[in-house]
This record gives sequence, structure tokens and C-alpha cells, in this order.
Amino acid sequence: MKILYFAWIRSRIGLSEETVDLPDGVSKAGELLDWLRGRGPEYADALRDASVVRIAVNEEYASLDAPVAAGDEVALFPPVTGG
Repeated sequence: MKILYFAWIRSRIGLSEETVDLPDGVSKAGELLDWLRGRGPEYADALRDASVVRIAVNEEYASLDAPVAAGDEVALFPPVTGG
């Protein structure tokens, strides 16, 4: 699974992207966020409030209940506003 990080999420985690093996028991986007939070303090800080993290799975906006699979690309980013 490829995970992309954008804006302040990228800054706090210190990575723009990474490839991870989908952990056992993770089948939804929200479960992936929970697993990522456990990877270290920088992840926990960046992803602590799921209400300010937007998710896209394979370039489609997704909810926390959206299914995720091993070959997916998941993007995590803050809310975007128009101007």
C-alpha cells in the first residue's frame, strides 16, 4: 500500500510518501489511521484528530468506513478550501 501525506500532515510526519504492508486486521480507512497513529509520536500528533484529516483511496475521496486493500494508494491531507 502506498500512503501519500500532504501539507501540514507531511510536515509533522516528516515524509511525503511511504509504502507499507497492509497490517492484519486493517480493512477500512479509519482502521488504517488508527494503525498509523501507533507508529510513533509524529504520526500520533499529525493524525490525532480524524475530523481534520481528509482521505482519498485510489484518488477518490473516502470516509473512515471506506475499504482499503493491499494495492491501494491512500492520500491523507487537511481540509481544502476554495478561494
